[in-house]
Amino acid sequence: MNKNPVEGFSAGLIDDNDLYRWEVLIIGPPDTLYEGGVFKAHLTFPKDYPLRPPKMKFITEIWHPNVDKNGDVCISILHEPGEDKYGYEKPEERWLPIHTVETIMISVISMLADPNGDSPANVDAAKEWREDRHGEFKRKVARCVRKSQETAFE
Repeated sequence: MNKNPVEGFSAGLIDDNDLYRWEVLIIGPPDTLYEGGVFKAHLTFPKDYPLRPPKMKFITEIWHPNVDKNGDVCISILHEPGEDKYGYEKPEERWLPIHTVETIMISVISMLADPNGDSPANVDAAKEWREDRHGEFKRKVARCVRKSQETAFE
């Protein structure tokens, strides 16, 4: 990542003695409701990485259809590899060992720019995004962006 930085985020170890726990800062993508936000998240890698995906959890409060109310991120590439028991995702959309922190972060930034309301982790946010995107949903996101700016470097 140091050789080829990706715009929109930074990442590093939470503790220099634990390679399996990372902290990431994601800058809200331009021209989205999340623009200007500085969102902190943790990536926790399993011992058998890269055969299995890491878990990602926002520490900063965020209102988004694909982030549950506890902060857990729900996107295809972070789902266990193989067949989707619900038939919603194709195996190639799920975790593959070729994914890196960069590809995960690009997917998360893309998720912020373009939520998937068809597969929500936060049903309330998805309903607002579909029915009142420019009203209540926008207000809640703006509050999260302001709060993220105030707490970004604590």
